[in-house]
Amino acid sequence: MIELFFVTCLSVAPASCQDRSLLFTDEMGLMTCMLRGQSEIAKWLETHPRETLREWKCRTAREDGVAI
Repeated sequence: MIELFFVTCLSVAPASCQDRSLLFTDEMGLMTCMLRGQSEIAKWLETHPRETLREWKCRTAREDGVAI
């Protein structure tokens, strides 16, 4: 599994942040995740207008969703 890992913070409370992730199949690959990551996060942020993005990265994830 490929994980698009990102951290968002509340706009009104920038110190209040949460780790988040979206999982993709291995066929997507890390490079494709890097290329499509910004658009996937932009879609997510459209539905969560009170959040701001602090950082993001693509990585390989175990089946339980925890990065290895």
